Amino acid sequence: MATTLTRPDVVERRIVLRQVSWATYEALLADHVDRRVPHFTFDQGDLEIVSPSMKHEGSNWALARIVEVYAEAAGTDFLNAGSTTFKREDWGRGFEADSTFYIHNTERMHGKTEVDPIVDPPPNLVIEIVTSSPLNKLPTYAQFGVAEVWRCEGTGVVIYNLVDGRYVESAESLVLPGLSAADLSRWLEENKTLSQTAWLQALRQRVRERKGGD
Repeated sequence: MATTLTRPDVVERRIVLRQVSWATYEALLADHVDRRVPHFTFDQGDLEIVSPSMKHEGSNWALARIVEVYAEAAGTDFLNAGSTTFKREDWGRGFEADSTFYIHNTERMHGKTEVDPIVDPPPNLVIEIVTSSPLNKLPTYAQFGVAEVWRCEGTGVVIYNLVDGRYVESAESLVLPGLSAADLSRWLEENKTLSQTAWLQALRQRVRERKGGD
């Protein structure tokens, strides 16, 4: 059975298929290898296929730039793994987040062309732009050991930190200390009113001032 969700206001398409085999999931990934879209999430037989809208991609772009600008100002190494596929057949789960970052263990991941979650460290941060979906991805991220998730929910951003195998909402990032959910929500809202160049310039200035005051 398939559930198709469309949002006319964001022109985004999500399809959720039930009782899908792992072999079918693998075949779809192979058919779309090295393509930016769609994104696939597999959760023990449930398969979500997402073709992001321009609005969705804009929010993802802005939040990913915040990570990069903030990490650079803090002198923190990072690796943007984008929508890299993480999957484990023994768990029956796989995901392609909107953006995925390594903030720690970057030296172990530089130069890799594929990720093996069995031997490679988990990513430290995942960005998820949430619209309408019956598939809760937090348990999947938790099983893979993703330390922190930023979820853009409507007009705001919620930070979740992994504690004892479950996510708890947090006011501030633990992966990028000093960065709050309020900061993310405010800067994301400002991105809607400025050109990308003007917004990036303003963001870098704000972050420099913030780090200079530490």
